[in-house]
Amino acid sequence: MTPLVRTLDLYKFFEQAGARVPVLRGVDLEVGAGEFVCVMGPSGSGKSTLLHLLSGLDAPSAGSVHLAGQDLGTLSERGRTLLRRETIGYVFQFFNLMVNLTVRENIGLPLAIQGRAPERERELLAGVARDLELEQRLDFFPHQLSGGEMQRVSLARALVGGQPLLLCDEPTGNLSQKAGLAVMQILRQCATRDGRAVLLVTHNPRDATFADRVHFLVDGELSKEVVLEGEGLTVEEVHEALAKLSI
Repeated sequence: MTPLVRTLDLYKFFEQAGARVPVLRGVDLEVGAGEFVCVMGPSGSGKSTLLHLLSGLDAPSAGSVHLAGQDLGTLSERGRTLLRRETIGYVFQFFNLMVNLTVRENIGLPLAIQGRAPERERELLAGVARDLELEQRLDFFPHQLSGGEMQRVSLARALVGGQPLLLCDEPTGNLSQKAGLAVMQILRQCATRDGRAVLLVTHNPRDATFADRVHFLVDGELSKEVVLEGEGLTVEEVHEALAKLSI
């Protein structure tokens, strides 16, 4: 089966004071349908840059990104936009909700972007809201919600369009432990029950335990020596790996 997203020898440099500063170096990574993969690393290690490259929001300095079997480097900007719209749902740390829209309208935004009138997709939208326990909040505005509720709205927005790949950037970073746990359980369900590919970047060891495979980003490179795999990973195992890599 072709991975939903795959990188080959991926590099990214930034210019700083006239010098090329490497952010990502030789990254090889793939995520398939129904797979939950985590990339761990400290703040500033290049995790968010990696997500930007995977979604075609930024271009690599070298190497390639293949999304749904297509090389992003061969597509026009419009082609990348259309492929991203069809393939990727995003979950962010800071929710990125539209403050002047209700929960219902926020969740329906991807449908509108896809040209599907949200008012004609009421059953779909209501089902997603019900799954995320938001049915009593559909007419609320973001400022009327708790942090956990706002992140569940962000999740609902990522799920409603049916895209097969979820990119998650520190999705529990602004949540309480209880709310964060609920979000991680939903993401795990997205892979196990719904067959979506989930790629999570985080520095949170507890969140990493929900993944099928955990990679570690060290100085812009994915460690080849330390990769955690298998169900039932523990926080202790993640801490041991981080200590071994001096992260």
